[in-house]
Amino acid sequence: MAPVAEPVRRGGEDLSPAPRLPAQTCRGGDGDRGAGAAPDAVTARGTAPRPDHRTHPPPLRRHHRLLEKHWTVSAIARRLNLDRKTVRRFRDTDLDELLASTRDRCPNGILEPFKAYLNGRFAEAQGQVSGTRLFLEIQARGYRGSRQVVRKHLAALRAGTAEPVRADIPSPRKITSWIMWPRETLTESQDERLLQVRLACPDITRACDLARAFADLVRHQRGYLLQEWIRQAEQDTPKPMKGFAGFLRQDLDAATAGLALPWSSGVVEGHVNRIKTLKRAMSGRASFELLRTRILTQP
Repeated sequence: MAPVAEPVRRGGEDLSPAPRLPAQTCRGGDGDRGAGAAPDAVTARGTAPRPDHRTHPPPLRRHHRLLEKHWTVSAIARRLNLDRKTVRRFRDTDLDELLASTRDRCPNGILEPFKAYLNGRFAEAQGQVSGTRLFLEIQARGYRGSRQVVRKHLAALRAGTAEPVRADIPSPRKITSWIMWPRETLTESQDERLLQVRLACPDITRACDLARAFADLVRHQRGYLLQEWIRQAEQDTPKPMKGFAGFLRQDLDAATAGLALPWSSGVVEGHVNRIKTLKRAMSGRASFELLRTRILTQP
C-alpha cells in the first residue's frame, strides 16, 4: 500500500496537493460525473469554455422577443437596424416560415453575372481547368462570393446538371426609355437592343409603334390625328394600350384640345409643385406669415 503524503505546512498555511478528479468526470456528461466531481471539470483544468454561437438568438428571434414586449415597429427597426417594411414582414409572417425561407436561401445569385464567363472558360478548356484559377479570374472581375460557390457550379458543369445561363434581358424601365426617347437620340447599341426586343415580342413591337406615334402627336400638336390613333390602338393591341385608348375616347374633345391648342395646365401644375416644395421645406421651421410671403412673392 502506497504511503499517504503528509500535508506540508509553511507558516501555518496548508500546502497539501489538491485532490485529482476522477478521469470519467472530464469525459462524460452530467450522468458520468462522480459524486465529488466539480460542476465544470473543463474549466477546472484551465480551459475556458467556448461560447456556443448556435444558442445566440438570430435577428428573427430577437425581433419576436421585442414584439412580445410590445415594442413599436419604429423602435424595433432602430434597435435591430432594419427597415420598417422588413420589421412588418417579420411581424406578419410565422417565425417557422421565416426560418425555413432563410435556410432554403440559395447563395448562387451572386455568381449569376459571372456564369457566362465561367461556362465559356470551361468549354474552352474542355473541362480541364481548376476551380481556384477560375475563382481568381472572376474575383479580378468583381466577384465577391466564396470559392465554394464556384466549385459547386463547376461540379454541376462536369456532371451536366448546370442550369443554362439566363439571357441578358433588359428591364421594363430600360425598354420603356428606349421607346419614349426620340430615335435620333439613341446610341447604336441601344437601337440594336431595342430591335432585338421587338423581334422577340410582337406585343412590344405594336406598343412601340403606337407609343412613338402618340409622342409625335404630343410634340407637334397634331390633335386632329388623335381619333385615328385611338382607332388603331383599339385594334389588336396589348390590353393596357386598349384601356388607354378607351379613356381618351371617353373625353375625346378635351384630349383633342390639349393636343391642338397652345394653352395647357402646365403653368398651374408648376405653381402647385412650387407651393408644395416651399411648404415641405418650411414645415415646423417657420411661421405661417413667412410661408404666405414666400408663396405670394414671384420667384
